[in-house]
Amino acid sequence: MNAPSMEVTASSGTAVGVFTLAIGVIVVVALIGAVRLGMRTRRRESAPPRPEEQPRLPKSGPTREIQEIREPDEVPRAKDGSERLTPHQLSGGGTSGSRRSEDQKRRRWGSGSV
Repeated sequence: MNAPSMEVTASSGTAVGVFTLAIGVIVVVALIGAVRLGMRTRRRESAPPRPEEQPRLPKSGPTREIQEIREPDEVPRAKDGSERLTPHQLSGGGTSGSRRSEDQKRRRWGSGSV
């Protein structure tokens, strides 16, 4: 009686082995395809810049960062005061300008004083 059950166990073990092998082959084929696709994409990209194409420092040396407090320009009002201005009616094409603030002290928020 044990002989037929051993055959069933052996055949199910073989099926699991074949299934595992098939999954392994699929994974390997997918990885090879991904590498080939990456190589093809890399070939189409432009080459990295040569040393002579790299940015250079200006002759005056490195530039320094300037930190300053800026104040926005006042938004102009319509002449009759009834309607608001649209961006194309503003000077500068709708981009708001700014100017250097007289007071260059940084405001500290959350320090208890308002």
